[in-house]
Order: sequence, then structure tokens, then C-alpha cells
Amino acid sequence: MELSLQPQSDRLGITVNAPRIDAQAAVKFKDAVHTACGNDHSWIILDFANVDFVDSSGLGAIVSIKKHIGKGRRVDLASLGPAVEKVFRLTRMDSVFRIYPTLDDAMADDAAD
Repeated sequence: MELSLQPQSDRLGITVNAPRIDAQAAVKFKDAVHTACGNDHSWIILDFANVDFVDSSGLGAIVSIKKHIGKGRRVDLASLGPAVEKVFRLTRMDSVFRIYPTLDDAMADDAAD
């Protein structure tokens, strides 16, 4: 899965360049994000601006990424489209992740440190 990385001091913005995170793409997505994260950044922001659809497998991959990152590090989300935001709201995952309107908003949030 293709990702675009935007490092900024302790933060790493990761833009997902795929329209779907479903059962077919979830493992590739999770592995690509794990590889991209490394240990250099304490805050990971997953940017879903290009993602139109997330199913339960995709949701599981996102939760797995949060667990993989570990304590003392954060995973937040940005740019959820209406369909993706609805999945997070219906599953109450919007209470687990901080959700920003855009990646730029997340990267500029000094209060989040």
C-alpha cells in the first residue's frame, strides 16, 4: 500500500493513498504503517483524505496500529470523509481516537503534545 509521509519534529503524518481499507487491503495497510512509523516519532497522525471506505477489517488494522505504537506514543486520525466518519461514530471508535478535520490541523496542534 502506498503511503505519503510528512515528518515534523516528534510527529509523523501518514497519508493513505488508497480509496479503500477493507479485508483485501487491511494487512498491507497495517504492515506499511508499522514499517513507516519506526521509533522516531511519538505522535502518528493517519490522514484518510483519500480513503472513501473502511470496513471492520480496516478498523481492526487501525486499532492494531494503535496497539503496536505502544504506550507513550499517540495515534490520531485526520480528514475522515462522511462514510469513514460514520463507521468510527457507529463503532464508538471516535472516542478512542482524536479526529482532526485535516492533517494540517493536526500537525499545527501545539496543545496536543
